[in-house]
Amino acid sequence: MFVSIPSRRKSPVRWATPALLVLLSVAFCWAVTRGGEAQRSLVTEWGALTGGMVAPEVWLASLKSGTVLRLFTALFLHADWAHLLGNLVFLLIFGLPAERAMGPWRFLLLFLLGGAVANLAAVLTIGAPDRVVIGASGAVSAVIGAYLALFPTAKLGVVVPLGLFLEFVKAPASLLIGIWALLQVVFAYIGPAFGAVAWSAHIAGFLFGVVFALFVRAAIARRMRKRQGY
Repeated sequence: MFVSIPSRRKSPVRWATPALLVLLSVAFCWAVTRGGEAQRSLVTEWGALTGGMVAPEVWLASLKSGTVLRLFTALFLHADWAHLLGNLVFLLIFGLPAERAMGPWRFLLLFLLGGAVANLAAVLTIGAPDRVVIGASGAVSAVIGAYLALFPTAKLGVVVPLGLFLEFVKAPASLLIGIWALLQVVFAYIGPAFGAVAWSAHIAGFLFGVVFALFVRAAIARRMRKRQGY
C-alpha cells in the first residue's frame, strides 16, 4: 500500500486566472448594459482597428493617438455571449495549470502580451481597412501554446460520442492542441467564418505562448540550479 506524503511547500495562490475570468465577464456585462448604439461606439473606440499600423510613420503616430493601447483594451471586448463563453472555457482549462507552473505574474504577462501580439498580427494581416478586432481569443491562444510547451506529455479528458452513449477517454494534450492549431491555419484561408474571425491572431498568440513558456521554463530551471549549487 502506497500513501502519498503531502509536501510542506505550499503552492502559490492562483489568482490571475480567476481574476481574468471575472474581468472579462464584468467588462462584457458592462458593455451590454450600455445599449446598442453605445456598445457599438465602445467597440469602435477601444477595439483594435485594422489598416492603421502598416507604414512606420503611421505606427509612430499611433503611439500618440492611443492606437497601441487598443491592442490591450480589445481583449476585454466580445461580440456576444458565445464569443465570451468560448474564451472563458479554454482559459479555465488551460490557464490554471499554466499559471501554477509559471506563477500568477508571469501568467498575467503572458495573457496581456500574448493578446496584444495576437491583435497586432490581425491588424497587420487583415487587408480590409477600418475593421475592428475584439476578443480575448488571441490571448487564450497564447495560454494554450504555453500549456503545450509546459506540459508536452499531458493528457486531457475527452468525451467521445459512440452512438447513443458517451465515452470518456484520455487523449494526449499535444495531439488535441495540434489539431486545434491546424484548424486555425486552415480556417485562416477557408471555412464558413472566413473574414469574420481573426484566425491570424489565434496563430500568432499560440506561437507567442510557446516561445514565452520556453523562456520561462528555462529561467525557472536556471534559478533551481543556482539554489541547488550547480
